[in-house]
This record gives sequence, structure tokens and C-alpha cells, in this order.
Amino acid sequence: MREFDVNKILEQVKNGKLSVSKAAEAFKHLPVKALDFANVDTHRTMRSGFPEVIFCQGKTKEQVVAIMKEIVKHSGYCLATRANEEVAKTVKRVFGKKAEYNKAGKTILVKNSYKTIKKTGLVAVLTAGTSDIPVAEEAAVTAEATGSNVIRIYDVGVAGIHRLFRHYNKIREAKVIIAVAGMEGALPSVVGGLVDKPVIAVPTSIGYGANFGGVSALLTMLNSCASNVVTVNIDNGFGAGYTASIINKLK
Repeated sequence: MREFDVNKILEQVKNGKLSVSKAAEAFKHLPVKALDFANVDTHRTMRSGFPEVIFCQGKTKEQVVAIMKEIVKHSGYCLATRANEEVAKTVKRVFGKKAEYNKAGKTILVKNSYKTIKKTGLVAVLTAGTSDIPVAEEAAVTAEATGSNVIRIYDVGVAGIHRLFRHYNKIREAKVIIAVAGMEGALPSVVGGLVDKPVIAVPTSIGYGANFGGVSALLTMLNSCASNVVTVNIDNGFGAGYTASIINKLK
């Protein structure tokens, strides 16, 4: 439930347009809507400004749709991550054109038909290689859904550092930068040394054997000598995008 909805209900009670019993019924599921397989946090929009996000991996398509219906009912829109094409098709059958599936990032965004997402500032999402794009797209969609303008700059890793410098001015315009890299994971440190903005490093599981599924990139980023670099978990584009958007919207 949104703060706007709470205020509207209270005003209706105050003006005698809504009975106390009906208002109480409206508030009945304010903190949590209990389903057989999930407890949906309907209060999260009021607390954090964005509704609960659905992590689809491990859930059936029926579970995803049921949870999504509750979130949309209370918040007007909904974001889901790690959604495969089968889940996306099912969601599209239920929500129609309101549901947008990003195949690369495996995200589903169900938009509010009556209200567009107001965006501000700028978040730059960079990748070291083309293979890192799926994680970057998860970050980019998340940042956009949570109210940030996003610029995507892909395949600018350290193996061809001149590619990065071509976009230097655009990168400096961003309030927050997300740097996504696998292999040795050096991109965030390079970017961090070029800008006076926070850089959120995202290690990916892309790389050969000694990459250890992203562990080597993770350790590189955690040990960055750039003072403005912070690191999220391996392949956690969502966490990077969400945090970047929070920082981007700070005044």
C-alpha cells in the first residue's frame, strides 16, 4: 500500500465518506498479505519507496504470477528478476502490454497504466565485455524502474582501454557509476581513478577456470586501490542497480 492510498482512506473516514469498519478492512493486509507459499510485503513501498521485488529463480510461474498480482494490486507496478522465458510468457498472458520482459537481463517490469515512473539524475552502467551484458542489463533495468535515468556503455574493458576513454565525458556526467566485469575484474578500479563519483563494482561469473566462477573478480574488486569503489556480490546486478538508484536520488 502506498502512502497516498493511506492518506486517501483516512481523509474519506474524516469526511464521513468511508466507514471505520471498511477502512479497517482496507488496512487489514497493510503489513503482509499471506499466501500459501509466500508472505508478500505490501508495506514496503511506504517504507522504502519501492515495492517488494520478486526473485523468480526457484519459484514456479504460478507462484510468480500470484505474488506479482498482490504487489501490483497494492503498489501499481512490480519488478521481477531472474525470470526465464517461460515465466515471462505466463506473466505477459496475465498482464498484457503492461509487462515488459528484458530477455538479456531476465527481468520483468509490470508498469502502472495510470502513472509513469518519474526518473531523475543519471546512472552509468559499464561492462568490461559483451559477455557481462546480462548482469549489466539487470542493473540497468533495476535503476530505471526505481527512478533513475540510465546510460549504457558496454564492452569497454581494460584489454582495450582506449574504448573507455571515448566515453569519458559521458561517464563523468553520471552521479553514480556501475562497473560490471568478469575475468580479472579490473574495470572498476580504472574507472574509480578517473571520476569523483561512487563506483559500484559488480563481479560476474564470466571467465576461464581460475576465475572460479567470479571469485577472482570479486577479490580484485574488494581489494581495489581506488578509494571510491564498493563491491556487491557476484552477478548481483539487481543489488548494484537498486543501490545506485538510491544514491542517485539523494539530494
